[in-house]
Amino acid sequence: MFQTLRNAWSVPEIRKKLLYTLLIIILFRFGSAVTVPFLDSSAVQTWMDSNATNGNFLEYMNVMTGGALSQATIFSLSITPYINASIIMQLLTYALPPLERWREEGEEGKKKINKITAFVALGLAIFMAFAYYLTLKNSMSAVEYTTGWEMYFSAAVIIACLVAGSQLVVWMGNRISDKGIGNGVSMILFAGIAARFPVDLGRLIQLTMDEPSPYLFITIAYILFIIFEFAFIVFMNESERRIPIQYAKRVVGRKQYGGQKTHIPIKVCMSGVMPIIFAMSFMSLPATIQLFNPVDENSSSFYKGFCEFFSTRGIPYAIIYFILIVAFNYFYVSIQYNPIEIANNLRQSNGGIPGIRPGKPTSDYIQRVLSKITLVGAVFLGIIAIIPIFISMADDQLSSLSMGGTTLLIAVSVALETTRTLESQLMMRHHKGFLQ
Repeated sequence: MFQTLRNAWSVPEIRKKLLYTLLIIILFRFGSAVTVPFLDSSAVQTWMDSNATNGNFLEYMNVMTGGALSQATIFSLSITPYINASIIMQLLTYALPPLERWREEGEEGKKKINKITAFVALGLAIFMAFAYYLTLKNSMSAVEYTTGWEMYFSAAVIIACLVAGSQLVVWMGNRISDKGIGNGVSMILFAGIAARFPVDLGRLIQLTMDEPSPYLFITIAYILFIIFEFAFIVFMNESERRIPIQYAKRVVGRKQYGGQKTHIPIKVCMSGVMPIIFAMSFMSLPATIQLFNPVDENSSSFYKGFCEFFSTRGIPYAIIYFILIVAFNYFYVSIQYNPIEIANNLRQSNGGIPGIRPGKPTSDYIQRVLSKITLVGAVFLGIIAIIPIFISMADDQLSSLSMGGTTLLIAVSVALETTRTLESQLMMRHHKGFLQ
């Protein structure tokens, strides 16, 4: 990766794109430090430290925004509304016939879907900003004006700043996609997550300085474990199952066509982090409900048992979380891959799998291979996701660390995707062409 970056830096055109991407990321980080008017950032920070825990929705959003949510900045929502809108639209393209037709139209259809996605993201941003304002107003004394006409004015300013910040982040991501390197949304998400890593490292160092006897060994072991997890994620991201394909020979006049051998690559982790996001959205609901309706002496025994069962530091929570990730992984792969369509395309192009008859036997074979690979990928994602749960169960001081698990998986995926983009651009600029 470092060799690729050095080679890319030597090309003036790519160097401009790298500098442009870096400039946008720096502006994004500056915006993550600008506080929204009429909000007390210290009160928000104190409240978030005590409530954005146990895997609830606030903790998930705070990690995805790089800590901007807990600091009450204009980028508190960050790229989250756009990501949610993209997931919704991606699922709807397989459920609604008009969206499915647009998906098959190519670039023009993609532009139409992206325009609808932008409007959906705007609606979600308004809803999330209003919900965040109500949380700030009702759960803490972070809003300066809570009565009179000043309340309505401050509410309008706070919501407008949060929505505008979210749309500005989306605009920054689009500028990176157009003039920079890699996918802009992924780069913004990576920048927010990576900003949390120095904070986590500082927390580990502080724990070691305060209690050197137990935490010196724990810190070293944790860092070594993160390195091993990083290598494991890279290995699984690059792993794939290759189905061999043989194209039939055919003679047209005096020329022979076909006869090539190739393969269909099936990634082990083809669904990425989507199953974890789906499962996390479901599993964060009990903790979020408990956030707004805490357990007290007047709570019923059923509600107390419900909260204890879905405690993020319990074995039942980890088991259900793991099962949901496996189920959502199968669901996501099923809407991405269509073995029947692949088998039909192979037959139309005079291709086939050696030893497998065309048609239904080919689609059944691809389905069997896909099921096995999907299971391996689902187990991998489940293990990555539940590791932080067991770490928090082992030591309460390490529960707030964001290094590892889902965040590390996102960071590694974006880094690998950006590296592949750089390699492809380097290859295009060093290709001799047909006239040389």
